[in-house]
Amino acid sequence: MSLPLPFRKNRGRDQSRQDWLNERRREARIAVADVVSHSDHLLRLACNVLVQHGETPEEREDARILLVVLDARSPVRAGRGVHDREGDE
Repeated sequence: MSLPLPFRKNRGRDQSRQDWLNERRREARIAVADVVSHSDHLLRLACNVLVQHGETPEEREDARILLVVLDARSPVRAGRGVHDREGDE
């Protein structure tokens, strides 16, 4: 167990974490910006990153809405099987 000591500097670790998070956000934005070129799985991952770590409320909300759209495109993922639609037997 490591306790934070008053003389220990955590700035380096904090800066490394922030740099890592900024890079993940940048990658997520690139994937979302080019929706047609990426798989739904990758887009879901990117949206989840932006929903949790987006810089603005608008960015987080847009990512959440895109997740809803992706789920609507995939009936199996949304819990609706092929035979659950009206008219199917």
